[in-house]
Amino acid sequence: MRYIAYIFILFIPAACSIRPPEQLEPGSWKQMDQILASIRPPAFPGRTYDITSFGAKGDSHTDCLPAIRAAIEKCHNEGGGKVEVPAGVYLSNGPIHLKSNVNLHISKGATIKYSTDPAHYLPVVYTRWEGSECWNYSPLIYAFEQENIAVTGSGTLDGQAGPGNWWAWVNKAEFGWKEGMPSQKDSLSGPRLIEWNTLEVPVDQRVLGQGAYLRPNFIQPYRCKNILIDSVTIRNSPMWVINPVLSENITIQNVSVISHGPNSDGCDPESCRNVLIRNCYFDTGDDCIALKSGRNQDGRRIGRPIENVVVQGCQMKDGHGGVVIGSEVSGGARNIFAENCLMDSPNLERAIRVKTNKVRGGTIENLFFRNITVGEVREAVVRVNMRYPIYADTNQVFIPTVRNIFVENVSSSKSRYGLLVEGYDDANPVNGLHLKGCRFDGVKMGDSIKFAEGLSFEGYYLNGTLVEVPAPK
Repeated sequence: MRYIAYIFILFIPAACSIRPPEQLEPGSWKQMDQILASIRPPAFPGRTYDITSFGAKGDSHTDCLPAIRAAIEKCHNEGGGKVEVPAGVYLSNGPIHLKSNVNLHISKGATIKYSTDPAHYLPVVYTRWEGSECWNYSPLIYAFEQENIAVTGSGTLDGQAGPGNWWAWVNKAEFGWKEGMPSQKDSLSGPRLIEWNTLEVPVDQRVLGQGAYLRPNFIQPYRCKNILIDSVTIRNSPMWVINPVLSENITIQNVSVISHGPNSDGCDPESCRNVLIRNCYFDTGDDCIALKSGRNQDGRRIGRPIENVVVQGCQMKDGHGGVVIGSEVSGGARNIFAENCLMDSPNLERAIRVKTNKVRGGTIENLFFRNITVGEVREAVVRVNMRYPIYADTNQVFIPTVRNIFVENVSSSKSRYGLLVEGYDDANPVNGLHLKGCRFDGVKMGDSIKFAEGLSFEGYYLNGTLVEVPAPK
């Protein structure tokens, strides 16, 4: 049965709960345990390479990049180990490129501050920008086709991005842009890259960098295996913060991300497999965690979903969404698990979110959420949107599939909506949204459900009242 343009009103009468059909209740939380068993952080030899032995000075103004690069090179050539950044403030006039078997360790009391001069992030490297492949400014920490790499330690990585530099390129006054300043919009770089994507222009011809004004991400391992990011604090990123691409066996734990710039997503694994994100703190200007798999034709051409992802014990403060799937998810998403998280801020817009549209395409399926405490969110506790804005000039249509979403033991205290669900149309609904043991209180507008089928509610309370699955229109 399908449910079209249906809105619950507050204080609906109590009714008996409806149990999901047995065939729609797979024991998939057991699959999470299998995924966790397959994820192993890399181990490194006991050798240590202190960057001060290579000429680095923690005085906040000496360029330490040559010393860091020399330490990484020697560590890599000698079979691996730990490149240690001791206490102090170290300036890096450009990107740090990791190599296999190297653990970049930012010690307690240590900070690496990055230059905000775009020229320091040339030459361009093979990268992704908002899910489209291209050659662009190097991410601040980058690795390409490396294995066994890590960024660890209780120190700080500071991109120093702000209204006076990278953020202004977004062409918004709130981020420092003023009339007459360059921007990604005025250069047409963003639209041009999307057009190249649509036309499947070979990636080697998609050269951007200087004059394109497309900001680099902070940490991007590209086509890498066995990755660990542990315990660092990351601040003030030009763009997305942690963005592994086409990589596998990834552990991101005990990390704090604090970045309120435009598109400052906290953690965006793209087209990755076997990913663990646990015990992290996100206070961001965009989505806290966003799971992606490439934009439009690039995502379909490469055909790598984001899959086998586990999120545990994370705290989400400000942001557009807590755990998000999309919007650049053209390669699909499957087997996503999130549990034991806390999401709470008047500046957090949604807790659980799926966003896609008729240009993205792809199949999004098997999403599992449980034991999540939501204090306050601005819009909705659960938001599923198959009509997310397109931001592309194209007549191509690839309507996505969204199915099998399980939400269990999720509670909230304040929001505009409980469920805010919008399938594409009657022929392309959200299929199989299941709520069990959920309580959403302080909800101003109730639930809004359009174009959905296969709904099931068991012990779902809205503002204290037991909710039935709505009758079909």
